[in-house]
Amino acid sequence: MNWKLLRKQLGIIALLVAAAMLVSVPWAFPQFGQTSEIEAEGLRGLLSGIFISAIIGIILTFSGKNAQGPIYRREALAVVGLGWILAGLLGAIPFYISQTQRAPEIPMSVADAIFESMSGLTTTGSSVLSDVEMPQTGKPAIPRCILFWRSFTHFLGGMGIVVLFVALLGHLGGAKLLFQREVSGLARDTLQPRIAQTARILWIIYVGLNLGCFTLLKLSGMTVFDALCHAFGTLATGGFSTRNASIGAFESPYIRTTIIFFMILGGTNYTLFYLLWKQQWKTVLSNREYQVYLFILLSCTLGIGSLLWQANSNNQGTDEPVLVRSLFHVASIMTTTGYATDDFNLWPAFPKAILILLMFVGGSVGSTGGGVKVLRWMLLARILLLEVFHAFRPQVVRPLRLGHQVLDPEVRHDVVVYIAIVFLVFAGSWIFFLAIQPESLWDHTEQSEPLRDSATAVIASINNIGPGLGVVGPTQTYGKFSDFGKIFLTMLMLLGRLEYFTLLVLFYPSFWKTH
Repeated sequence: MNWKLLRKQLGIIALLVAAAMLVSVPWAFPQFGQTSEIEAEGLRGLLSGIFISAIIGIILTFSGKNAQGPIYRREALAVVGLGWILAGLLGAIPFYISQTQRAPEIPMSVADAIFESMSGLTTTGSSVLSDVEMPQTGKPAIPRCILFWRSFTHFLGGMGIVVLFVALLGHLGGAKLLFQREVSGLARDTLQPRIAQTARILWIIYVGLNLGCFTLLKLSGMTVFDALCHAFGTLATGGFSTRNASIGAFESPYIRTTIIFFMILGGTNYTLFYLLWKQQWKTVLSNREYQVYLFILLSCTLGIGSLLWQANSNNQGTDEPVLVRSLFHVASIMTTTGYATDDFNLWPAFPKAILILLMFVGGSVGSTGGGVKVLRWMLLARILLLEVFHAFRPQVVRPLRLGHQVLDPEVRHDVVVYIAIVFLVFAGSWIFFLAIQPESLWDHTEQSEPLRDSATAVIASINNIGPGLGVVGPTQTYGKFSDFGKIFLTMLMLLGRLEYFTLLVLFYPSFWKTH
């Protein structure tokens, strides 16, 4: 392991986090934050975060200034894995030092702050905050500058901190390996031969979509602050909101339609946006994964919509058509955004079961969405069909195909292993999480069922969804869990965001041995 090079790269990531925090500072002042006075506590938290992140960044960078040699696979894995952990820890500083309240008169603990920070960066959208606004007045219960930083972590994590690092500093070497470790879905499908150029193109597309979403939300009636925060949460498929009721707080059908449209775009492979820019319409329209992605969205929308209509669940304080409500939540869960307009805890059992299945499906590869990804499920289905065919025609060898493309034999192995790991991690984490939670947490009412609640909390964490069912439903928070439970869920968020292997190798002792 090239320790000097590792320290240098981590130092640059720490400096990027410090620079990112600067963007939130103006919202502490009345001119930006729409407040009557300076938000002193929030400003103190942000400035402390900037100072500490900058100092750590400078120390790490200078300690590795004479680093030599290229970035090999081990260094790339270490930079990505440790870089995300470092960013999550640094991102927690503003929450903790500002004494942001998790609940009335209850300041966030260290575990709370780390949970909220990592949830933002991994675009999970789970929260420990019970009130981001005062129910009686609608005014912020949390400093606006802290709320903005909370949403801005989505913007940073959506495309990825390391991808930003590669886009800005790709000339440092090892850019391709770093890029492939973080953007696994694009590792074999880059837009340009030069990885740094690819990262810049992706960030340009990402920023452009965020600007488009912000503009439409502002024109639909949101304030600049709300429009920015919700644009960050939508395109990054994160789900942090500035309102207790999430998108349900906004009565405008135009806002909900805009959110639906951009959530679906957030779950789309970003390569397709580049191809659209190049006017390669036929290639985009013939993309098999995108076709299946839209088919799942449409079929589940119709299925849930019909079930809600049959159950007479069309009136939950809204005149919105049942199909619109259905599409909103299908898109929100499948793209792993996690916004809500309804409390789907109150839905019948079968629609909720469909939502749980969608949590595992996720968006397209190369998107900001989490989950297993549509392409992997498509390939698994083809692998199973090939195995059935081989059972009665063992002498015939058929390659794994995607459209007209013959895939490498390694792809079959990778897909099966990955999905097996997903369900093994889920099962083990579910049992472990149940074991570490105090029995007093579960009051065994209709809204609290340990097996269901712990299962969906784990599913929502490893697939970067946000809300689950029961005590972690769309109107609830994760603040009820123990600090140890929150740290465990935090690790699951990161595990899901890095698609398992990048984080798991860090716990392999031989990984850290010198050459």
